[in-house]
Amino acid sequence: MRLPPAILANAEEVLREILRFSAPADTTLSRYFKDHPRLGGRERGAIAECIYNVLRNKSFYTDFSEAGGGATMRRLTLLGMSDAVGVESLGGLTEEEVAWVERIMQIDRKLMHKSSRSNMPKWLFDKLVEQMGEEETLLLADGMNKPAPLDLRVNALKDNREDVAAKLLEAPIRSTPTPYAPLGLRVLQKPALQNLPLFKDGHIEVQDEGSQILSAIVGAKRGEMVVDFCAGAGGKTLALGATMRNTGRLYAFDVSEKRLSKLKPRLARSGLSNVHPVLIAHERDAKIKRLAGKIDRVLVDAPCSGLGTLRRNPDVKWRQQAGAIAELQQKQAAILDGAARLLKGGGRLVYATCSFLDDENDFIAQQFIATHPDFELVPMSKVLAEQKIALEMGDYLKLLPHKHETDGFFAAVFERKPMAKKASKDEAQDSAE
Repeated sequence: MRLPPAILANAEEVLREILRFSAPADTTLSRYFKDHPRLGGRERGAIAECIYNVLRNKSFYTDFSEAGGGATMRRLTLLGMSDAVGVESLGGLTEEEVAWVERIMQIDRKLMHKSSRSNMPKWLFDKLVEQMGEEETLLLADGMNKPAPLDLRVNALKDNREDVAAKLLEAPIRSTPTPYAPLGLRVLQKPALQNLPLFKDGHIEVQDEGSQILSAIVGAKRGEMVVDFCAGAGGKTLALGATMRNTGRLYAFDVSEKRLSKLKPRLARSGLSNVHPVLIAHERDAKIKRLAGKIDRVLVDAPCSGLGTLRRNPDVKWRQQAGAIAELQQKQAAILDGAARLLKGGGRLVYATCSFLDDENDFIAQQFIATHPDFELVPMSKVLAEQKIALEMGDYLKLLPHKHETDGFFAAVFERKPMAKKASKDEAQDSAE
């Protein structure tokens, strides 16, 4: 059954708005669908896939949509929609349009100029070539230009991976165990999960395997004092709470009340009672100061460029500007410094980003060690071995989609050296004499 001809007009309308890059693509799409309630589920799915295809392949599509006859925006939309549902599923096309699309789809992209093939802005392509070489950059680009799979984390407080997989199959939803995260399941379709009893009762959460690995390397234990310093909507907070078996105290800090409010319903489903959401003004907030030197483990999932999430948010590479990285570095260093004050002697600090840029990752980690002599780097190979995660890494965690089938993640682990004991009053008096 063909899609109605009006579907292209709808897709073109929302694409025009999204390509202004004044807001995240998913936000603009959600608003458009809300304003057009008559669009059915099939139409919405096709429009969304069309938009994300254009964002992933913008350089390639633009090169050809600007050539030949017809309006550029319609041709751009036509390529995205044809990639999503197939040109044969579209109604209302002329013979010339069908022939043009079929011709474009047969082009071997490997013969194109490398920067166009990467579908990245030039500044990003050049930076990555300098960082990892041309061949690896193209492999990374190919990985980032594919849609992300749907990964789930099983809530260990309520269920186990094998039983959840069996219950999903009854739905019927097929899944396979994630290769690295011990509680992860990779769903083989893209089903609606929100109405499943497993989801509503808190047995599963949607969480990329990379994010699950990041939560695991924190190494949170029963009865500890743990802080998720940039908690956001709390995906990693929930994973940490389950690892702690709902014991100890887990603080979820964030500067955004809106983000923390999204944690509340997830927290209610999870069955966790050891999580304490805390709204803070900044990394030097007095609420943080009161916990200084008392915390066992701190996770800093720092604000970053978000370039590691391009499989899910391909518009980020077009909205992000080269000059913003330097501003982010200052924020990242300040947040890491503020979080470090929380650790007790022997406590661990995890710095993480969803980016693959050395400027936000290795540079910040090395700068922190250079300016904080009371901390030492714990090699990631050691941390992964402790958590029995079968990944080969050196000093840092570096997850990449074309190698690990996860989002792009970085993490470094630091441990605070034992702190000198405070002298008693008698010892202080003796030394004074």
